[in-house]
Amino acid sequence: MSKLSEKSLKTLEYYTILDMLAEHCVSRKAKQAAKALRPLHDAEDVRELLTQTDDAKRLMTTGGAPAFGGIREVSAALSRAEMGGVLSTRELLDVASLLHAANQVRKYGAEQQEKGLTTTLDLYFSRINSNKYLEEKINRAIISEEEIADAASTTLANLRRQMRAQNVRVRETLNHFVSSPTYSKYLQESLITQRDGRFVIPVKSEHRGDIPGMVHDVSSSGATLFIEPAQVVDANNQLKILLGKEKAEIERILAELTADVADFSDAIAADYDVLCKLDFIFAKARFSFALNACAPEISETTQVNLLRARHPLLDQKKAVPIDIALGGEYDTLVITGPNTGGKTVSLKTLGLLCLMAASGLHIPANEESSVCLFQNIYADIGDEQSIEQSLSTFSAHMKNIVAIMDKCGPDDLILFDELGAGTDPEEGAALAVAIIEYGRKMCSLVAATTHYSELKVFALTTEGVENASCEFDVRTLQPTYHLLTGVPGKSNAFAISKRLGLPPAIIDRAKEQISAENQRFEDVLETLERERHQLQKQREDADRLRRTAQSEKDKAVTLKGRAEDETDAILEKARDQAERILREARMASETVFAQLDEMKKKAETNAADQNLAAARAALRSTLGQAEKKAMRREKKTVEPDSVRPLKVGDTVHLLNVGVDGVVLKPEDKDGTVYVQAGILKVNVPLNELRLVEKKKPAKPKTTYRAPAGGMREIKRAHAKSELDVRGMTVEEALLEVDRYLSDCLMSHLDLVTIIHGKGTGALRAAIQQHLKHDKHVRSVRNGRYGEGDLGVTVVELK
Repeated sequence: MSKLSEKSLKTLEYYTILDMLAEHCVSRKAKQAAKALRPLHDAEDVRELLTQTDDAKRLMTTGGAPAFGGIREVSAALSRAEMGGVLSTRELLDVASLLHAANQVRKYGAEQQEKGLTTTLDLYFSRINSNKYLEEKINRAIISEEEIADAASTTLANLRRQMRAQNVRVRETLNHFVSSPTYSKYLQESLITQRDGRFVIPVKSEHRGDIPGMVHDVSSSGATLFIEPAQVVDANNQLKILLGKEKAEIERILAELTADVADFSDAIAADYDVLCKLDFIFAKARFSFALNACAPEISETTQVNLLRARHPLLDQKKAVPIDIALGGEYDTLVITGPNTGGKTVSLKTLGLLCLMAASGLHIPANEESSVCLFQNIYADIGDEQSIEQSLSTFSAHMKNIVAIMDKCGPDDLILFDELGAGTDPEEGAALAVAIIEYGRKMCSLVAATTHYSELKVFALTTEGVENASCEFDVRTLQPTYHLLTGVPGKSNAFAISKRLGLPPAIIDRAKEQISAENQRFEDVLETLERERHQLQKQREDADRLRRTAQSEKDKAVTLKGRAEDETDAILEKARDQAERILREARMASETVFAQLDEMKKKAETNAADQNLAAARAALRSTLGQAEKKAMRREKKTVEPDSVRPLKVGDTVHLLNVGVDGVVLKPEDKDGTVYVQAGILKVNVPLNELRLVEKKKPAKPKTTYRAPAGGMREIKRAHAKSELDVRGMTVEEALLEVDRYLSDCLMSHLDLVTIIHGKGTGALRAAIQQHLKHDKHVRSVRNGRYGEGDLGVTVVELK
């Protein structure tokens, strides 16, 4: 990349973006990759990077982000292990930490695949080797940088047990000196200490001969001698020998662990590379969430169309979105407007978002935005005054512009801020027009900001050049930061001066100094501005009505789908009931047929045979008709319940089989009635019977599709006061919330809780935004302390 291109990256604050991205990385290598990121020129490579970030965001939405905190830089340790060196405890613990991270990330990838989530990152997850055996072996042997565990080996455990026993013997002997009335008076202090790894006691120098032993140290004042009594010399010697054996065993353990690391060094190094790559990808996803960004479409043609774009370094909650396009119907955009009105920010937003997209980063803009890949992006923005080189602002800018004009070509984007400023206005305007024309001649796309009216006229009269302006509210003397394409900016100097208190006589005199042609031009701009405001208001009203209509339509479609689902469920349940009743009826009929056959054997006349055959045919005919009616699911009219309780002798109609019967016993405590229908005597639920009596004046009827098993009362289950949608996608959760609210309204619930979990906050935001547009919802708020905090949403219904 040329120095001019690098300078443009710095001007557009591209490196600041990379620093922000690096803050989202965990591993050192991923941070380095973030800061080394540069724009690419191959569309397929860029699309692949954008898709990886999309997939990482999708995984984070459903399962959170994998843990990369244990990644450690171990390349130097692996090299030393392969060369036969012995690794330190710190280096071995770093290897174990890396292996633990590899195991956790691999497990995370497997869990996402088990959920049915297939992404472009699956290949990276599958490349992770992990090594649970070596990880556990290191952690079992090493407790910390300073301590090796007793369980590291049987030999070490035995040595330390002997050392503890020897310590006890030495201390018991020395305690005799410390606590004995005979010797304690010779001591400087009643304590046991160590010198050169041997246990000693502090003896007053004047009593050197009263306690025989070896002097190991003398205090700085000379008043105290640290003596090892003769009685503990042998015990201390044994302890020293054990310490040497312990050290040798620890070195052997570290050498063995180092050899294991060397055996798996290639797999460990590969895991490190894959983990750092995944860390970088998920860092881009976290950065995208922070900016509320998304992947733009990569255009094959040289044009840019940014919708609701925001500069990534601004506060995303306060930044005013802009729409800016270039390269379609026009290849040059001239932006005008007042100072601090947003012209420079608009220019930087265009250049910076193109650089971010070319680097595989999501951009803070609408997902329908499109960006092309430029060969180079050149920017001349800001105060270029140079004291060291004795250059004025104009000279410094011109030096930069000369370099850009020398390098620019096809598929380049050139950005000029205040082109031609810093010199005579007439000459500066003419020079600005010439520079723009040269850039267009070189087939580059050009965007420039200016105050010159000549450039506004140039844009109005030149094909392929378009005006744009940053809106300014004269009433408040504040810019709105809206970018208006197709409208040249109106000069507001007189209006602003008047509102600030400049005498009208001065303003009138100033207007006289303006040529009639310029005055007419300003008047035309004022008329256009007024008409634009009117059209914008009308469009906003139309958009609001359209959104309302679309919302109502979506709700109607949702309710229709819900009703169809409930109807299908009712019909399925009714069909099951019908089949069950028919099975029971057939079983009863077979019993009757068996009894009739027995009676037939005892019959003595042909007339009896004929009566039995007729009875059998009638019963089978009745069952067949009942089965046809049940399976047809034809529409029926259900009369309201009887006006009086059933009593013995009443004639009733059995809805399930379509025949009449006589009540033998009234309703019992189980809600069933004993009825005789033909030769059968059965218990029938009360709601499957209708009293047959003289017709009364017709009452309102409720028509619905009868379930296959007969007409049963449908009771809606009482809705619960909370709904759990954790683990669902946004679409699934919103559909479930709509169903749940419908049940709550039927159950007359006023206050309900939706549990969505904390996670990244995407599911919470989607649900709350959806609820705010529901006319049945009175208010929506996050849970308070004790209610679930940000993991729940509390909804008050109307």
